[in-house]
Parts: sequence; C-alpha cells; structure tokens
Amino acid sequence: MTNQTLSQSDWLRSYYSVRAAFSILWVAAAVLFTGSPTLVSALLVIYPAWDAVANYVDARSNGGFKENSSQTLNIFVSTVTTLAVVLAATKSTYAILAVFGVWAILSGALQLTTGIRRWRGYGAQWAMILSGGQSCLAGGFMITQSLGTTPPSILDVAPYAGFGAFYFLISAIWLTISSRRKARSAI
Repeated sequence: MTNQTLSQSDWLRSYYSVRAAFSILWVAAAVLFTGSPTLVSALLVIYPAWDAVANYVDARSNGGFKENSSQTLNIFVSTVTTLAVVLAATKSTYAILAVFGVWAILSGALQLTTGIRRWRGYGAQWAMILSGGQSCLAGGFMITQSLGTTPPSILDVAPYAGFGAFYFLISAIWLTISSRRKARSAI
C-alpha cells in the first residue's frame, strides 16, 4: 500500500465518519421537528444539497472529477434533486416523496458504482455497495408510497437517512480496523 493510498484510505475513513454523523443529526432533527413545516422543508432541501457537497468534496479529494465520474454525476443528480425538492414543496408531500424516491434510485446506483470502483484500491467497500443497492430499493418503495393515500411526512424519509448513516458508520469502522491490521502486519 502506497503512502498516497494510505492517505486516501484515511480520507475515506474521515469522510465516511462525517457522512454518518451528518445523517444521524439529520434523522434526529427530522424526528424532533416533524411538527414544524418550515423546519421540515428546510431539512428536506438540506439533505440532497449536503449529498451534492459531500460528493463534490470527496471526488475532488480523490483524484478529481474525471477520475470519479460516478460521483461527478451524483453531484449533478443531487443538485437537481435539491431544486426539485424546493419545487415539489410547493405542490405536496406526495411530490416531495416521489422526488426523494427517484433521487434514492439514481444516487444509490451511482454510490454502488463508486463502491465497486473503489473496492480494489481501498477495500471495505462492501457496505457502500450494499448501501447503494438498498438505496435503489428504498427509492422504489418511496415512489410507491408517494402514490398511496396516506399523506407522506419527513418520517417516511428518515429511515432512508438512518440506513445511510449506518452504512457510512460501518464503512468508517471497517476501514479503521483494516488500517490497524495492515499497520500491525507491517511491523
């Protein structure tokens, strides 16, 4: 393992930890502020916007946008989703949930692609691959719910964010353990 790969592995560990922490805080805020339409709307806009920013920072820190085409596309998808959530918020909660469903499918497929690409260089990407696949399934479920009769709420999105936090946390822990094992074996 080269020093650059080691520093990129350290970067990913930190990145996954920050992503997990953000998602945990987002879920907590969603539960706490479920009765406040203004705060709920802000949270629903912030979530895909954060994803765009996080993918931007990660792609830039891991070789640039050309090298990370799936993340570059995810930046675009998450940015468009942010704007679509703003527009959907003027329509209905059904529209918001449908937008989140489409976003979950697209961003999940792109995360899956990123995880597969990173597997060889960094390992410990199985959780990101599972997360991407589960995101696609969750997106389909959200779209189905958006077509139902029960009015959706932010609590229909919170489990999606919660599972994202779980997978990011697992990835951070797995990279930490892998790094320590490699350091011990090098001694």
